[in-house]
Amino acid sequence: MERHSQIPWQDYCYMDLKSIAKQETSKKMEDPGWLQRHRMLLQRFLSTSILVNLVHYLRKADQINAQEVGLIQEVSSLKEKVHLLVEVLSASDPNGTAIQAYLQSSHPIEYNLISVHDSVVRQHKDVLLQRLREKKVNSSHQTVGTSCSLLLIECVSDLQQREHDLVQVSVNRGAGPLHGRGLGLDKLIAPLTRVSTAPRVTLTVGVAGSGKSRLVRRFVRLWSGGQIYPEISLVIPIACWELSSFDRLSVERLLRLFVPYENTDIILYNEACKVLLIFDGLEKFRQPLDFADAPPTSDPRREVPVSDLITNIIRGNLLPGAALWLLSRPGVGAKVPAGLVDRATEVPSLSRAQIQDYIYHCNTNILDVYTLPLDNSTSRTPSQSDSNTHISEDVSSQVWAYLNSQKPLLILCSVPTVCHIVITTLSRLLKVSDADTTSLPRTLTEVYAHYCWPHLSTADTTGGAVRKPLSTLGRLAFYNLLRRRYTFSDTELRIYGVDAPSQVGTLGYRVLHRKQSWSSDAVAWQFTHTSVQEYLGALFYYVSSRRGMFDLFSESSVSWPRIGFHSHYRAALQKTNQSDSAAQGNLDLFMRFLSGLLSATTSTLLGSALGVGREEQVTQRTAATTLLQNTVTASGGDAVSMRSVAMVTCLAELQQGEWLRSVEEDLISCSLRGKLKGGVCAVLAYLLQVSEACTEETQLSNCLDSTSLKRLLPQLLYCSKLRMENNVFKEDAMELLGSLLSAKECHIQTLGLADNSISSKGVKPLSRALLVNRTLTVLDLRGNNIGAKGAKTLCEALKINQFLVSVNLQSNHIEDEGARALADVLQSNRKLTMLNLHKNSIGPDGVKRIAEALIKNQTLQDLNMSSNQLGDVGIVVLAQALKVNHILHTLSLQSSSVSDRGIKALSLALQSNRALSSLNLRENSIGVAGANDIAKALKVNTCLKELDLTANLLHDEGVTAIAEAVKLNRSITSLHLQWNFMKAGAAKALSESLMSNSCIQLLDLQENALGDCGVISLASALKTNSSLNVLCLQGVSAGKAGAVALADALVVNENLHTLDLRGNSIGMEGAKAFSSSLKINRSLRSLNLQENSLGMDGAIFIATALRGNHQLTYINLQGNGIGESGAKVVSDAIRAGAPECVVDI
Repeated sequence: MERHSQIPWQDYCYMDLKSIAKQETSKKMEDPGWLQRHRMLLQRFLSTSILVNLVHYLRKADQINAQEVGLIQEVSSLKEKVHLLVEVLSASDPNGTAIQAYLQSSHPIEYNLISVHDSVVRQHKDVLLQRLREKKVNSSHQTVGTSCSLLLIECVSDLQQREHDLVQVSVNRGAGPLHGRGLGLDKLIAPLTRVSTAPRVTLTVGVAGSGKSRLVRRFVRLWSGGQIYPEISLVIPIACWELSSFDRLSVERLLRLFVPYENTDIILYNEACKVLLIFDGLEKFRQPLDFADAPPTSDPRREVPVSDLITNIIRGNLLPGAALWLLSRPGVGAKVPAGLVDRATEVPSLSRAQIQDYIYHCNTNILDVYTLPLDNSTSRTPSQSDSNTHISEDVSSQVWAYLNSQKPLLILCSVPTVCHIVITTLSRLLKVSDADTTSLPRTLTEVYAHYCWPHLSTADTTGGAVRKPLSTLGRLAFYNLLRRRYTFSDTELRIYGVDAPSQVGTLGYRVLHRKQSWSSDAVAWQFTHTSVQEYLGALFYYVSSRRGMFDLFSESSVSWPRIGFHSHYRAALQKTNQSDSAAQGNLDLFMRFLSGLLSATTSTLLGSALGVGREEQVTQRTAATTLLQNTVTASGGDAVSMRSVAMVTCLAELQQGEWLRSVEEDLISCSLRGKLKGGVCAVLAYLLQVSEACTEETQLSNCLDSTSLKRLLPQLLYCSKLRMENNVFKEDAMELLGSLLSAKECHIQTLGLADNSISSKGVKPLSRALLVNRTLTVLDLRGNNIGAKGAKTLCEALKINQFLVSVNLQSNHIEDEGARALADVLQSNRKLTMLNLHKNSIGPDGVKRIAEALIKNQTLQDLNMSSNQLGDVGIVVLAQALKVNHILHTLSLQSSSVSDRGIKALSLALQSNRALSSLNLRENSIGVAGANDIAKALKVNTCLKELDLTANLLHDEGVTAIAEAVKLNRSITSLHLQWNFMKAGAAKALSESLMSNSCIQLLDLQENALGDCGVISLASALKTNSSLNVLCLQGVSAGKAGAVALADALVVNENLHTLDLRGNSIGMEGAKAFSSSLKINRSLRSLNLQENSLGMDGAIFIATALRGNHQLTYINLQGNGIGESGAKVVSDAIRAGAPECVVDI
């Protein structure tokens, strides 16, 4: 730098004038001016009228010219007009002096809003982000991560309104709502269509521990970071427990608590600004919301009771322009009138995949802190723990396998917080105690005992370590459970003698969770999960009941005297079933835990710590079992109630399972007929939720009448696949089924009603239900007697129903009249993909109408018209339809009186059809001419994969023609040619085809007189063919020579996995040949040598071969003259050498 460009400044500092000049230029470039800084706000808050007047003012002040005015007027949208105006003025007046002057004088409200908006919003976002950081630091419990999406639902279901959260989960098998549609947080309060408006009130329900508060924090973080809803000026999250310390509040005071910044009112009360209030946890208001009697008020300065204030905000009497997001447990959320809720959503439960993922990624640093109490002077959080290890893969695999064997626990793991409790407990037991899965907890009570006191599994338990906290934490849990209070202040904890924060390693530290306020530094405390509160409450009640002389449900000592555990247990049972407590199953889980504490396993675990002797435990257990069984047995009424099922759950928790096992055995063996009386229905209802026998489908065939059906009806709502076959349902039973399917909460997706003698009258209530049902996708009515009249009734429903995809009407005598009605359905219905009309006395006229419908139909993929009187006339019209229809994949025409004439038309259609992949022509009268026509079609068809020509009249000539076509065809994978009067010549032709064809996987040639020559030809093909997996040669007159040839082929063949040689005569020599090949072959999985005259020696040859390295999983040696003693010797030999192989002998 030159000397003249510097000015001395004292003795050591110089000011660089050139540098200063550059800095000032840089600042000017960096400062875009007032206009550009406020461009977005001007676009948001300037109305059309203001803009028109502003443009007029600027033109008059000569700030813009006429051409620029014209350009602004030509732009269509208001935002684009403002944008163009800003761009025009930015060059001449970047600070917008003229605009500011106009707005200050003519529209001061809008000017103030534009001036202060961003500073207030930025300040609010900074505070929220700081609160989020504090919440993260103060969180001392690890939970399962929840999804950032919700499920859009219609409303809160009756089950959710009535029952305890975990009962809801159990009944729904942890699956959640059927009709829920995914909705991300970015769409939560946005319009869902172009013509819809944004909701004012959005309700989100979720069971306790489902992650509602985590969703709120996620939403606030995304909004504060500018990732979602930039158009919202203020998001104000309010945890409802924060308002518990206030008796009365006004809107103004409420807002000052949560947005106490200067100029906030300018935003809050301006209609142009969007404000979102989030009320998290409606159930935590000390006074319930009363929408019926709360007095209306619209004065924002008037102080009213908090519950009335929130009610009036939701109604829109206060803050009508603000959007609301309400989060609550289902029972309380349902009390918000449906007419006030614009959008209802539900927090989704965890899927099995998410549970498994959590197990394999579960961080267990918390476990070590829980297990090893630290010095009292040490105060560190789990996040600061030195231990930060993951569950080993071996432990994770054991936990996952164990949970799959304990369905009740796995179902409850669909709740994130319960999942955390269960998995960390099981993992800790396997990791710390080196226990195996046989000693892991089998009931929820055992899990919670280990969760609360981890040292139970590693050291002797002192009574004080368990009993002492119960006098404080237990009392807090129990009496606040009765009041339905789940959040506590520091003062309330001190009243019960609970220290907060608790020392590391204590029960309080494990089970109490700190909640940080959004508005201040205030905190509150709650149990890790409501179930932990219920468990500790039950444990307190149990300990107190052994010495208590008064009713423990009254916190004061003034009550009716109660002496002895039996009396207190009965009181708890009665209290649980009282209408006020049963309204939402408030004490169901409490009662389950109380019963579980009496089980033999839990008594062994906690008995000594609680000072309960073995004899006293047995007495208590016996008394409780008797009371519960009597309660369940006496539960009469028309329907099994959830209270009855809850009592059965208590029996299961008590591990008194003899009754349950007996009913389950009858359920599995379909032996319940005549036994569904008294408490058996309640036990069955419980089993429908938890039994492995009901995992895939609920099988209630041959056991129901109208009375038992009526009793089980409420519980059947939640079965997804329900089979009720062979029950002979009369009209009254069908009315009940109709009401079942009509219910909003119906979860049934597959319904089997086969062989129930359902008449045309019986199908009427079913049809009415289909008009409103939205869950049923598969309906099986085969083997009934609905007739043409019933079919017409059902079809009227099918024209409207857009959910059923599969209907089975086999053997219902619907005749042509019913077929015509179904044809009308096929022309309008857009969902049906499978229709079974097998054996319905349908003639040519009926099939003609169906064929005409297929020309228009674009959804049906599977049609079964077998065993009807179609004849060649019917096949011809179907063939015409197939030339046009390229949707149908499967067509079954078995036993349809089809001859060569009909096949000629069908073959022509196959030459142009591009969709049909499976064609069943069994048991018709197709001869050589028909086979030749089919062969012509196969040479050009590229979509047909399965062709069944069983039991026709093809003979060698016809099969040879088809074999020649198979040489060229590259789509056929399955070919059935049994019972076709074939001989060795046809087998030779097929052999030649197999040598060149690399697509066919199954070849069935049963009951054709191929002889050894034919089998030898096929065996030669097996040596080179690389695609055939299944070869069926039952009853083909194969002898020793054929068997030897097949055995030789198996030595080199690497693809065949199933070989069926039943009913031949391969003898001992054939068995010997197979014995040698089996020692080498590595592909064969199934070998059937039934009735082949093997004798004892032949069977021993086979058994000897299986001692080697083979892959067989099934072998049949029945009917080979081995004798009973010989069969045992051979069977034992095979099992010893091949324990994985199933043997029929």
